Amino acid sequence: MAAYFRPVDLDDALALLARQPLTVAAGCTDLFPATEARALPGDVLDITAIDGLRGIAETPEGWRIGAATRWRDVLAAPLPPGFDMLKQAAREVGSVQIQNAGTVAGNICNASPAADGVPPLLALGAEVELASAMGRRRLALGDFLTGPRRTALVSGEIVVALHVPRAAAAGRSRFRKLGARRYLVISIAMVAARVRADGRGCVAEAALAVGACGPVACRLPAVEAALTGQPLAAMAETVEERAVAASLAPIDDIRADAAYRAGAAARLLRDALQDIAAAARTGGAAGTEPGGAEG
Repeated sequence: MAAYFRPVDLDDALALLARQPLTVAAGCTDLFPATEARALPGDVLDITAIDGLRGIAETPEGWRIGAATRWRDVLAAPLPPGFDMLKQAAREVGSVQIQNAGTVAGNICNASPAADGVPPLLALGAEVELASAMGRRRLALGDFLTGPRRTALVSGEIVVALHVPRAAAAGRSRFRKLGARRYLVISIAMVAARVRADGRGCVAEAALAVGACGPVACRLPAVEAALTGQPLAAMAETVEERAVAASLAPIDDIRADAAYRAGAAARLLRDALQDIAAAARTGGAAGTEPGGAEG
């Protein structure tokens, strides 16, 4: 009979992982569908009772998002406008029931190319904190995600938190998503954009990320560089489809072909940047409604 462990102390959990292979479980919203069975295979390590793994805390360096933090916790947290794109993505993670159970760390550990939380976290410069009985280490999120359904996790290691540096949360942000319908859909393309303006109304810093278009979500450094120094009102027209496609290596699948994805990503980026520019003019947030599917 399979064993079920639910420790309350992280060191106890890591000791268990060091001794035997275990399926790490938190929200289970991805684990159960993947099994195609009524129970998880093998011995299970439930991390939801471990002290300190749930919640978002502001630190001197920035913000710490515990591995067992639910998407509903993200929506409820008092966070600066740079996090708006992450909250907008949180509303797109499945249904409300999924948002109540699914975890931020589970979203990245599942390593789906279409994981809604990944582009905003990339645009926030998030780092992943990993722990094992041998110690701890941090990786940039882009280095943690090594391919479709693949991560840099090694045997005996779990994600304990994500860290967002204070400087990376500056500015306004926006998440947009394209799907075959408005809700409960796997993306054809999705984007996250964060822009910090200078005192002249020009782009001092831009962070752009695209998901669901390639093997892994990625930042667009060349497009970001092209935006820097541009007036906010001119941001959208600066985004060229050719430059976006060159950064993505878009894929073909049953939802869309590569050419369509490249064009969709460029369009979504322009729309997100227009939202940010409009918010800067009015002093509001860069879009507060769910991202939904865009035409």
